[in-house]
Amino acid sequence: MKNYVLTLFLVMAEVGSTMAQTVSPPQTTAPVQATAIRQGNWMIGADLASIGHNFRSETFTLDVEPRAGYFISDNAAIGAQVQLGLQLYDGGETFSYGLTPFVRYYFPEGAAPTHRWFGEALVGFAGSNLKDNEGDAFFSTVYGVRAGYAHFVATNVSLEGTLNLVRSHANIDVDSGTTGLSLGLGFQIYLPSRANR
Repeated sequence: MKNYVLTLFLVMAEVGSTMAQTVSPPQTTAPVQATAIRQGNWMIGADLASIGHNFRSETFTLDVEPRAGYFISDNAAIGAQVQLGLQLYDGGETFSYGLTPFVRYYFPEGAAPTHRWFGEALVGFAGSNLKDNEGDAFFSTVYGVRAGYAHFVATNVSLEGTLNLVRSHANIDVDSGTTGLSLGLGFQIYLPSRANR
């Protein structure tokens, strides 16, 4: 009888301690306090590219757009983004490519500990290769501007939304949208320099 009472007591104590624990929700925001966007830091990331398959037209698409940048001063970074795209369809394929250096500035005006507004300018080149088509531009200039919002989900990770106005004569998607006016989503990881650790 003592064993049953002792076992019941231990089970009740365990259940009570489990119920008393506080479960915290996942982190959705983090204070930046300008530590992520300091001179000497690096940023790496990507615009969230598209991957998909259209069953009706039997078309497969894959776009990858990695980027890297270096903060030349507080709030200002220079870097480059690579565009690689592949579209496979019945009877052909299209391969697109590009390299677009950029300059980005995070505005201190309107900044909060958890987010920053930024502007970006880019100039580079792009091209595409449509199978069995001689009309595609092998190389073409790409130029444009972006306005964006970076929301920091950790002190060194941000999710971004951008409004892009990009122009090119090549048949290429830039920022996961057609050349022209588009919306983009992406992420950045900020790596501190040794001096900023």
